[in-house]
Amino acid sequence: MPQTPAPYPAADPFGLPGPAASPGSLLANFAALLADETRAVFCLSLLDGRAWTAGELAREAGVAASTASEHIGKLITAGLATEERQGRHRYVRLADASTAELVESLAAHVMPGRDSPHIVRASRATAAMARGRTCYDHLAGRLGVTLTEAMARRGLLLFDAGFALTEEGTEWFGELGIALENAGRRPVVSSCLDWTERRRHLAGVAGAGLCRLALESTWCARIGTERAVRVTPAGEHAFAELLGVEPAILR
Repeated sequence: MPQTPAPYPAADPFGLPGPAASPGSLLANFAALLADETRAVFCLSLLDGRAWTAGELAREAGVAASTASEHIGKLITAGLATEERQGRHRYVRLADASTAELVESLAAHVMPGRDSPHIVRASRATAAMARGRTCYDHLAGRLGVTLTEAMARRGLLLFDAGFALTEEGTEWFGELGIALENAGRRPVVSSCLDWTERRRHLAGVAGAGLCRLALESTWCARIGTERAVRVTPAGEHAFAELLGVEPAILR
């Protein structure tokens, strides 16, 4: 009979003495968790929103399966990742959208050439990824930033103290059939610092709904198996009509 896969090894990624640890110690040890290159590669890979197997993550990071299992255990213990089982297989994904936004924001702060998006695009991302991609479940890259700023110009979104939808913005999403109710603990709108553009794009329930609509309506299409997406002719027409975005900006 096939054996049930063993659980990932229990791990204490922090090595703290207990709940009395100071906030500074907690933050320092959490930062150390993400400072490991293998775990960082895992988190960046999981930004595509898919569930990955340990073997896939191991190949992505260029490490042995046993090493990958150890690192995955630490991410799960820390609450950055979750494990899903399907038959004999075990899949890993980021814990939630807020975790994805944290990883994307941290990447924006540490990628080289942070004052020059063009350097970042050339050295750290393909042109397609920089032009448009998904960040977990919302649109990012130049596409995400362009749509976010177009929403602000149309009076749908406020940038004053964090992101907030105006009354017109709430109605606009409703007209598109994007439900913003029953959001649970996730905010309706939130901002995510884009690591190629160095500007913020729309996340939260609204951002996820817009991304889902764009893909389901074929306004955007995925490029291969990467996170990169391209705007289709139908999308160019839709974004021009809905938000006044010039099609050339999206190409």
